Amino acid sequence: MNRNLRLVWNGFIPENPIFRLALSLCPAVAVTTSVKNGLLLGLAVLFVQVFSSCTVTTFKSFIHPRIRIPAYVVVIALWVTVIDMILPVISPDVYKQVALFVKLIVVFAIIISRLELFASKEPFVPSFFDGLGMGIGFTFGLCLTGAIREFFGAGQLFGYDILGFKPLLIMILPAGGFFVIGFIMATFNWFEYKITGKIPTSGGGH
Repeated sequence: MNRNLRLVWNGFIPENPIFRLALSLCPAVAVTTSVKNGLLLGLAVLFVQVFSSCTVTTFKSFIHPRIRIPAYVVVIALWVTVIDMILPVISPDVYKQVALFVKLIVVFAIIISRLELFASKEPFVPSFFDGLGMGIGFTFGLCLTGAIREFFGAGQLFGYDILGFKPLLIMILPAGGFFVIGFIMATFNWFEYKITGKIPTSGGGH
């Protein structure tokens, strides 16, 4: 497989930020009460991740190692400001529900970690695809979690009533969010164990 495609696939499944690396779980639980919320925040993270990775890899030779983390935060904050002005135009109603978390993207562990581990060391093209893969993986994680929680917690999908009743109200509460993410993580780990025979390990972060 081409390296660039492998980087995208890596962020989507093998190193999915939520289900495999356990990064940025707090916002993942907070916004995934519906698919729309998860999709909007996921697209915002995708945008910021890709453009931050491209910016850091372009200017990495000008960033002094001792101030690299503050420099990353400034770069991320720049692109968060841009997407924070775009999203209200695209979907003002949904934006109202996730606005706080869009602003908090500045401190999402997934973005800073990829800038430190990949974009600051690699050329432009691989950094772009790494950011794209991680952003897609994060968006996928939010949408899948949101779909499960919205369906079982509210009997809806994308705001449309499907069941006509709320089967498990706890699913749209924070406890339900952690339960769903934990269940999906366990499923990912089970598949990996069946395929490789190795016990999976994962990281963690906010």
